[in-house]
Amino acid sequence: MHEFSIIQGIFKLLEDIAKQNKLIKINKVTLRIGKLRQVVPEFLQFAFEHSSADTIAENAELIIEEMPIKMKCETCQHEFTVERNTYICPKCEAVKLTVLTGKEVLIASIDGETKDDEN
Repeated sequence: MHEFSIIQGIFKLLEDIAKQNKLIKINKVTLRIGKLRQVVPEFLQFAFEHSSADTIAENAELIIEEMPIKMKCETCQHEFTVERNTYICPKCEAVKLTVLTGKEVLIASIDGETKDDEN
């Protein structure tokens, strides 16, 4: 289950971001995950909940936004979104393609509290 390794990497970034922004608690994290990562949202959610215990993000909400697979045809330069796992240019039917989106694992946003928020 590669979801745990993804979440471990996310938590390293969350710790750095929390320190930089003087956060004492993280309430919500929004991730953008490309479809090519083949992540199972339920597994990612489980990994997040398990990994967040006794951390600054304990009980934080995890929002997962799935990013579509977008390709660019190297033959005709047409850009398109992959539908039904069809990796053929819909314009010229070429198969030489470049991935534009779909491999991402991004932290889109973090909602947290600073010490000043407590007062």
